[in-house]
Amino acid sequence: MRIAITGAYGYSGQYMARRLLAAGHDLVAVTNSPNRQNPFGTRVPAVPFCFDDPARLEASLAGIDVLINNYWVRFDHPPLFTHARAVADVKTLFDAAGRAGVRRVVHISITNPDRSSDLPYFSGKAAMEEHLASTGLSYCVLRPTVLFGREDILIHNLAWALRRLPVFGIYGDGGYRLQPIHVDDLAAAAVARIDGPSGEIVDAIGPETFSYRALVEMIAEAVVARARIVSLPPGLAYQAIRLLGFLVRDVITTPEEIRGLMEERLHVASPPLGATRLSDWVRANARTLGRRYTSEMARRTDRRSAYRAN
Repeated sequence: MRIAITGAYGYSGQYMARRLLAAGHDLVAVTNSPNRQNPFGTRVPAVPFCFDDPARLEASLAGIDVLINNYWVRFDHPPLFTHARAVADVKTLFDAAGRAGVRRVVHISITNPDRSSDLPYFSGKAAMEEHLASTGLSYCVLRPTVLFGREDILIHNLAWALRRLPVFGIYGDGGYRLQPIHVDDLAAAAVARIDGPSGEIVDAIGPETFSYRALVEMIAEAVVARARIVSLPPGLAYQAIRLLGFLVRDVITTPEEIRGLMEERLHVASPPLGATRLSDWVRANARTLGRRYTSEMARRTDRRSAYRAN
């Protein structure tokens, strides 16, 4: 097939692209970063998003059989990026795909999307799913929770903080749950669904369920961390993280992300899709895990450098 993939030079999209190339498909990277270092050379040429020119975007998708969409933003950071802008852009992308004759869309969403939520991450994801369903395109939606892998930010930066801080604050009691999935397990699931029935919605979770406290304690034990893990009021814990973010010149987390975590929006009652256990992966990578900090803002603002493996 001829497949267009957003984020092919980034994190999860890069894993999907590797699997698609290995299966013999022709790829095009639809991207906001056409000048980013291309790990695939001429095998995956870049096409700019050009959301402000829908006709040009439609033309770039001509002859495409399947579109795999990873495009999204973690948090609002105007004027550079916002959830509302990302939702509008993805709707433009889906509409252009329909006009171009794309046969199928595989869309990466999130567990527990909710149009009525006041958390823009989850309401925005729900709005994109609804729009995709309205286009008449054949589609599959994959709903992952937290991703982990060599290029991830969350697990590596948790380990980085545990290695360096004397105290690590947990939001409240830390009893809320999450089900991390390895990035290549998500990639395998996406590639497996480039063909199939329309309207399929799949929770993409890993084989282990952790409370947040248990997750932090597991990482701390693996990396032989120095930090004392304590429960703090969520607002106080956030202020401490905000100060740390100022020191490293990054947005480490947001109040909305903390609420989503504590509301257990990263937990579902579904069978696991992935097979890779986070606990095994953390132990296997303990020597290098968290040795250096990885900046979300640096990745968002540097549109040339390749995503670095941690």
